[in-house]
Amino acid sequence: MEAQNDKAVEDKIAITGEPTMNPATCKFIVDRPVYPGKSAYFGSRDAAEPSLLAKRLFEIAEVESILIADNQITVTKSGSDPWPRIGKNIGTGIREHIRSGDPAVDEGYVGTVPGESEIRRKVQDLFDREINPALGSHGGSVELVDVKGNSIYVKLGGGCQGCASAKMTLKMGIERILREKIPELGEVLDATDHTAGNNPYYQQP
Repeated sequence: MEAQNDKAVEDKIAITGEPTMNPATCKFIVDRPVYPGKSAYFGSRDAAEPSLLAKRLFEIAEVESILIADNQITVTKSGSDPWPRIGKNIGTGIREHIRSGDPAVDEGYVGTVPGESEIRRKVQDLFDREINPALGSHGGSVELVDVKGNSIYVKLGGGCQGCASAKMTLKMGIERILREKIPELGEVLDATDHTAGNNPYYQQP
């Protein structure tokens, strides 16, 4: 009986859904690494070939894009169906995949991703040519702080630092453009100190 109880605990996989600034996007946080220390983005069903997990989740009709990063799976959906219904199916798909023992992303995927120096060059070029000129018209800016693997750390400045809409600007503006032009990009992480700067929206506690 004790062995059966241990097996039941082992099989129990906890997943927490976390809303994002984009109502069409939800982050699913798993109680264990799914793609340890790495990230992979799949913007369509056709792009998901290197990932059995992504292909499984794309079987859900509403799923439009998937970001797998360590123990987090961020999903963007289409349509008006509520997250509780779609999220239940996504949770089932994640659990089934983990229990299968298959890797979330093929080992060979890393070899298809540009190196850090190439990602840095591409991101910086987009910042210089397209993104910063647009942000500059509103008194803002974005700076590339670091590249780790295929994930990047960015810092917002000027009017974007501490702005109430900073997260929206990053996730639905800057990140959207980056993913359109650099589909191999992993996570886009905010390294901004939003409590600093002039008249910050976020205040120190």
